[in-house]
Amino acid sequence: MSSRTASPAALSAAALATFTVFATNGFIFASWAARIPSVTSTLGITTGEMGLLLFVGAIGSLIALPLTGTVADRIGLKRTVRLGGGLAIAGGAVIAVGLLIRSHVAVAAGLAVFGAGIGFWDVAQNLAGADVEHRLGRTIMPQFHAAFSGGAFLGAVVGAGLSAAGVDLPLHLFGIILAVVLVMAVAPRHFLPHTHDADHTGDGAGAPRDAAASGKGGALEAWRDARTLLIGVVVLGATLTEGAGNDWISKGAVDGLGASEAAGAGLFAAFVGAMTVARWFGGPVIDRIGRVNALRISMVSAFMGLVAYSLAGTYWVAAVGAVLWGIGAALTFPMGMSAAADNPRKAAARVSVVSTVGYVAFLAGPPFLGLLGDHVGLRPALLAILVPIVVALLLAGVTRKETVTAEETAQ
Repeated sequence: MSSRTASPAALSAAALATFTVFATNGFIFASWAARIPSVTSTLGITTGEMGLLLFVGAIGSLIALPLTGTVADRIGLKRTVRLGGGLAIAGGAVIAVGLLIRSHVAVAAGLAVFGAGIGFWDVAQNLAGADVEHRLGRTIMPQFHAAFSGGAFLGAVVGAGLSAAGVDLPLHLFGIILAVVLVMAVAPRHFLPHTHDADHTGDGAGAPRDAAASGKGGALEAWRDARTLLIGVVVLGATLTEGAGNDWISKGAVDGLGASEAAGAGLFAAFVGAMTVARWFGGPVIDRIGRVNALRISMVSAFMGLVAYSLAGTYWVAAVGAVLWGIGAALTFPMGMSAAADNPRKAAARVSVVSTVGYVAFLAGPPFLGLLGDHVGLRPALLAILVPIVVALLLAGVTRKETVTAEETAQ
């Protein structure tokens, strides 16, 4: 099969496989996150110490993300996503053993490996989604990210249910490991051949036959490409917007509006639900009005929603704000991934760079907003996110579809 054409059956299989990989990623992330209180109680650590452990996991991801483009170009997407899954499995096993023996060091080491695996996995799945999108000739990336959101919702429910049932976290983690093993054994084999995979021997394995051609899409060039870096800034704004909602919507409602914890969770559910629906149905809208207009509308919606939520005097006004905020946060990240992958020959390196820039928000956002909230209140502190929203709005034009010449495609 050519790297640029695929039968309808192959496209359908690839789309389903990519959908499954995204959903599984979201499931294991949220399933683990829902059990974080179990980690603190098992290890007898404070919330701050747990934050440091999670920071170690984030560092693992941050190390892996900029390497993923080069790795994908060398060994292919199938092996790259399996590498990510394998590291996540190994990290999960080490975390489970660390909890059984109550070793802080072992849990930290496991989190670092787990974070690295999720980093490789994240970039590889976005590249696989971009390949499907290129062959289909229409926007489908938001639906893959909707699969992640849906998987995360299911993972949170399962995690909460297992916690309520008294299932020990190590046993829970070994169950996650089994699920990842099954998915990684089956789903990646249906991925479409990535552009660089066509230069490899066998199933996307081995070194590229033309090293010079491979270097054209290399990591150093991607880091020097102004458009790629600006797309990264847009994605950074999107990640901060989404991450702030995930981290603080519930607590902001409890602290600032006197809502119950259940009511605060309801606002979080409204936010996540709005994101999932917008992602699922957003592709045709993007195709109809274009990425740039869709991004601008998204950022305006996020701006209005964040202001309404942060300044609301009643719960229901805050709920409307949460929905508008979720709709606004939904599409920018997947559109950024699509924009970075416009040129298939350079997609691996560029998606890796954009993911790395965007991931800085996961490291810097929560502690910054938390510290600011201590001084001005949490809901007013969230208004700081208006700055990256406006920056993303002003830079929307960089996501305009890149024209790729026939000569570049053929190189």
